[in-house]
Amino acid sequence: MRSRILGFAGLGLSVAVASLSAQTTIADRQRSDAKRLIDAAMADTSGYERLAELTDKFGHRLSGSKSLEDAIDWILVQMKKDGLANVRGEPVMVPHWVRGSESATLISPRSTALHMIGLGMSVGTPAAGITAPVLVVDDFEDLQKHAAEAKGKIVLFDHPFPLDVAPMEGYRQAVAYRGGAPVAAAKVGAVATLIRSVSSFSIQNPHTGSTRYDSTVTKIPAAALSIEDAEMLHRMQRRGERITLNLKMSAQTLPDAPSRNVVAEVRGSEKPDEVVVLGGHIDSWDVGQGAMDDGGCSVAAWEAVRLMSKLGLKPKRTVRVVLWTNEENGGRGGRGYRDAHMAELPKHSVAMECDNGVFKPLGFRFQGSAAGLELAKAVGAAAGASRVVSGEGEADVGPILQRGVPGLALDVDDTKYFWYHHSSGDMMTVIDRKEFAQCVALMAAMAYLIADLDTPVPR
Repeated sequence: MRSRILGFAGLGLSVAVASLSAQTTIADRQRSDAKRLIDAAMADTSGYERLAELTDKFGHRLSGSKSLEDAIDWILVQMKKDGLANVRGEPVMVPHWVRGSESATLISPRSTALHMIGLGMSVGTPAAGITAPVLVVDDFEDLQKHAAEAKGKIVLFDHPFPLDVAPMEGYRQAVAYRGGAPVAAAKVGAVATLIRSVSSFSIQNPHTGSTRYDSTVTKIPAAALSIEDAEMLHRMQRRGERITLNLKMSAQTLPDAPSRNVVAEVRGSEKPDEVVVLGGHIDSWDVGQGAMDDGGCSVAAWEAVRLMSKLGLKPKRTVRVVLWTNEENGGRGGRGYRDAHMAELPKHSVAMECDNGVFKPLGFRFQGSAAGLELAKAVGAAAGASRVVSGEGEADVGPILQRGVPGLALDVDDTKYFWYHHSSGDMMTVIDRKEFAQCVALMAAMAYLIADLDTPVPR
């Protein structure tokens, strides 16, 4: 569980630097350079405006879509205008799932349209849809208790998002139903499955996300209902009312499509073959604008590197921004980066990712050695991070962290993250200018200082 007992220490450099390893210190020049980055990030609004242009111009960026590839083309042009080095798109083949039209209509005990959204990678229904009785269960265990009643029905899992734990822990518990519902329901003979939306708050806005299938059972259509509609159907069942609905989904999976990871650099002044990576994922789900997940983090990382270039700062190591493709429904971008850069990984000093939105930044989670953590804590203090704690990195850097590269994940106040996550509510309006700037500042200072250390982060 991620600790949220973290306070943002502000973005000044008044915090005294903790003792570093015997062979590494932070010089006054480096502190001064970090402060210049922080001041520039807090004063320069062009990153926020660039995020707004990206999201307004292209909208969602689902893997396989024209909008994703058009957005990548635009980003590459802008990065070259920024004067960044080695700007390129590195090819990756990605899944191509298409939502199509979809609906869920309650037929009895009364007729009304329900608020639904198909789960990513779901199969579709016949053209006329599936009309069947509904069985509402609390969880997987409850389904087993009522397995004899499930055959031929649409099974709805009304499992709530726990609100008595940290948001990320609540998500980890609830998301098991998004991934596991189709297999569990198919095993007991259900013809389709629905889940209560994986969200900590709702105003009739269902949330999507990938689901999974098992080759040993029939693939059945899977969708999410809004929290409100799931609770309503559960109340109807408790009253003994017969629930019937029609589910229509024209979803389909097409052949894999070409995409790209976006890469650009500020080249190192002394050790250009050693690399500090930072970034976010540029793809999103096909609802909303993907401004929070993960356009904001992608542009914040890009902005951090742009400001280094603009200020003429050249750390000893290369700082590389990577905007990964296909995090949402396949993880191909992270694995593609690993494969393309396998020979370089021994010289990757650290890989930093932001993927919890650009809300108020709190610090970092570090994945790596005990010595690496101590170094990251000291550098984090100089960068303005309240705290650096041991924890897991993010998904896209996961494949290279598994190869021994130390990882950093930007920790933010995620209180409202799951209000908007994977839903039509993920719009530019969610992004706060000041908090976005704070994220840019913290990521820029941390990446710069690590890249300019005399020694790499211990593995």
